[in-house]
Amino acid sequence: METFDDGFSGRRTAEIVGISYRQLDYWARTDLVRPSLADARGSGTRRRYSYRDLLELKVIKQLLDAGLKLESVREVFSYLRDQLGEDVATANLVINGKNSVVVASGDELIDVLNAGQGVFNVLALGGVKDDLDAAIVELRPRRTATGDDADTSSASAI
Repeated sequence: METFDDGFSGRRTAEIVGISYRQLDYWARTDLVRPSLADARGSGTRRRYSYRDLLELKVIKQLLDAGLKLESVREVFSYLRDQLGEDVATANLVINGKNSVVVASGDELIDVLNAGQGVFNVLALGGVKDDLDAAIVELRPRRTATGDDADTSSASAI
């Protein structure tokens, strides 16, 4: 049985988070989220993502799904990491259109992208952890005799 400590392969991570493997690879190569357990170091090496990496990836996906451009997500995520550290998924984000994101912390509102106009959409990130946990349980891989993830998807040659 796979545990959170074992980490997650790139393919499994993409499946759990709900993104394509190509998108995950691009985000890793451009330093949006690098795998914290094992990074690819040339041909034949595999990335291993931690549970925290999956939380960050899921938050990024939700921001993109909410209409933010990837450039804005990078700025927001950089700020969230600097200010919240390990607790990125505990923030509440207030999204103004497709350009402005405000981090709500208790009674404090901080305009991350310096736009600060009216609020149109509130995205609570606390539910990301629950959604991610449910996806992991649903897609829990079978272990092979070698201890690797058994790839049960039909698109195994991505």
